[in-house]
Amino acid sequence: MRIGTGRHRRNRTLSIATAVALSSGAGGVWLGLSHDGASAAGATVTVSSTAELESAVRGAVPGGVIQVRAGTYYPTATLMSAANGTSSARITLKAYGGEKVRIDGSKLPAGSWLAGIDGDYWTVENLTFQNSPAQGFVATSSVGGIFRNLVTARNGDSGFTLRGDGTSDNLVQNLDSYLNYDPASHGQNADGLAIKFGSGTGNRITGARLYDNADDGIDLWQFSSPVTIEHTWAFGNGRNRWKDSAFEGNGNGFKLGGGGASVAHVVNDNAAWDNRLHGFTENSNAGAILLDRNTAYANDRSGFHFATGKARLARNLAVGNGNGLSKLGPETVSAANNWDSGVPTPALRSKDATTAHGARRPDGSLPVTTFLTVASTAVGSPMN
Repeated sequence: MRIGTGRHRRNRTLSIATAVALSSGAGGVWLGLSHDGASAAGATVTVSSTAELESAVRGAVPGGVIQVRAGTYYPTATLMSAANGTSSARITLKAYGGEKVRIDGSKLPAGSWLAGIDGDYWTVENLTFQNSPAQGFVATSSVGGIFRNLVTARNGDSGFTLRGDGTSDNLVQNLDSYLNYDPASHGQNADGLAIKFGSGTGNRITGARLYDNADDGIDLWQFSSPVTIEHTWAFGNGRNRWKDSAFEGNGNGFKLGGGGASVAHVVNDNAAWDNRLHGFTENSNAGAILLDRNTAYANDRSGFHFATGKARLARNLAVGNGNGLSKLGPETVSAANNWDSGVPTPALRSKDATTAHGARRPDGSLPVTTFLTVASTAVGSPMN
């Protein structure tokens, strides 16, 4: 039996190993854990080994909290759960306190994702997912997820992915996703953040840094509902850092569509620099994408490439891009951008990106920087 009511709902923070030991002297009563090591409803479980982590995620239940102690964990199968939390009883997977936790996929079979969530109302925070043979972290058809202060790095496909119909009301906050590269496809698929092949409203990206990935910083290919992206930086994407002689990575900072979807994404207060293709592009999305106060700097192609759709651009800043400030089609609405008549181009306070690469602030938000900032509030990203 499991104790899950009354006074046992309080102060139940214990390791799986401790709970097993306690149960053997308690007439078969499990304190906060089911018989397979899973969290009982409302329990907090602290894990310190790969086996404990795998068991806790596999047996997650509404209201359960899984805390992971410092160290590097090496799953031998995808860390996966289809459990659903609720809006009032979320499932939480997080680092213990301020400890550093790395979940490493280097022992997984070829082609495996490192972690996957198919359920609703999960909070996943303060963890690193690295060295997967394929995707680092994937949430499929999930509702109400909070994915905060995560790192997805050096994975064999996209670092962080939201996908599937019914993908709604998810928040991705303060993600660092970098050096993701898919050798089997020569870099053509591995994005920093992919929101692809699905639909669902209310998804929001804020405070992300998406950099040095083989393909794009962010890719919204065939996602047919509006996504909001704000206060996010994409840089250094699409460059062949892996000495792949057949390299095929694209290298857009913000790829805002493709595959036939026509959708009005909202893209405000972001920056794209040093990407191999465009800073911001519709990628054939004919929807009325809204872009306000973004900055594109030193991208190899256009700063803003919106040649076929009905995008609306206002108060954006493009400086030093290889193919010019912007390439806009006849149905694009452009006003108060620095390429529009009568709008001056303000001087950049700094062209040195060192501080933008620096440590995040204690709460996980973007570092303080003067890079790409301007004295005027009329155009350009605030870089915060």
